[in-house]
Amino acid sequence: MVPEHDPRERFETSGTDLGVASAMFAEAYAGSDFLTRQTGAFAYRHTMVGGAGMQLRGSRFTAHISGEVEPTDDYVVQWVTRGGGVIDVGHDEVHLLRGAPTMFPTGRPYAFVLDGVDQNLVHFERRFLEREAAARAGTEVGPLHFDHTHSPTGESLRKWREAVALAARAVMVPEPPSPVLLSEIAQFTARTLLDTFPHRVLAPADRGPGGSGRVGTAIEFMHANAALGITTTDVARSVGLSVRGLQQAFQRQLGEAPNTILRGIRLDRARDDLARADPSTTTVAATARLWGFAHLGRFSGAYLARFGEYPRDTLAR
Repeated sequence: MVPEHDPRERFETSGTDLGVASAMFAEAYAGSDFLTRQTGAFAYRHTMVGGAGMQLRGSRFTAHISGEVEPTDDYVVQWVTRGGGVIDVGHDEVHLLRGAPTMFPTGRPYAFVLDGVDQNLVHFERRFLEREAAARAGTEVGPLHFDHTHSPTGESLRKWREAVALAARAVMVPEPPSPVLLSEIAQFTARTLLDTFPHRVLAPADRGPGGSGRVGTAIEFMHANAALGITTTDVARSVGLSVRGLQQAFQRQLGEAPNTILRGIRLDRARDDLARADPSTTTVAATARLWGFAHLGRFSGAYLARFGEYPRDTLAR
């Protein structure tokens, strides 16, 4: 039976404008201080397809780019098929080799340098992967810490590649796949990841809206100003901390990055608006833009992961 709605989220864009490409990638990966240098004819391409829990992405960026990215809502495996670079510059550096999958560093910001890359990525929604890991380990759900310096070889590499190929065949078919199939594929790929990449489950953190001291004050500031275009820098300034100090305080108390908390607050506000709105006069796209989500596909994916339904379903009720 073919689903009435396609359960997948899809996105594809491409072009030759270096500024547009840099801004798009900075938004996608919560980046800051991005510097680019064109080294020849430039082109970019970004694709995404997936469902709740997991997305397959591909990126092309035929220039030099460097910067810093904050922790996001996803755990990410990447490998390059063209070009190269370094991640976690100045710390536990990893030089990217063609075809060698590695995890993005988890739980903290990190710097990177990329040169003319074609890059494949598998994104796992944070809570989805944490639940899978907790179920396997028989522990409470807590953040995961991966050894991003590890790249699998031999049999473990073969199994990872097979899992990704199976996932790609399942999600890239022309007709809409069933939500059950997407869920099974995401779980199978997640379990393969957990078998392949060394990790540990950290002690569960308080994931509630609270927090004490300056973290609590920062969250109050987020709630009071969520409708404005505030950033992590504004939040840090409001409580007298550097951005790095704010990130470290949030990780210690909540096990989450401040931008993750702010995004969750805005998602909650968007859901409230959609639940009260008239579908004949309101659109999902307009509501997403109102709450600072410029990319409709990523908004829908984050909304689905948080609330278990698409924003269009909330609006239609």
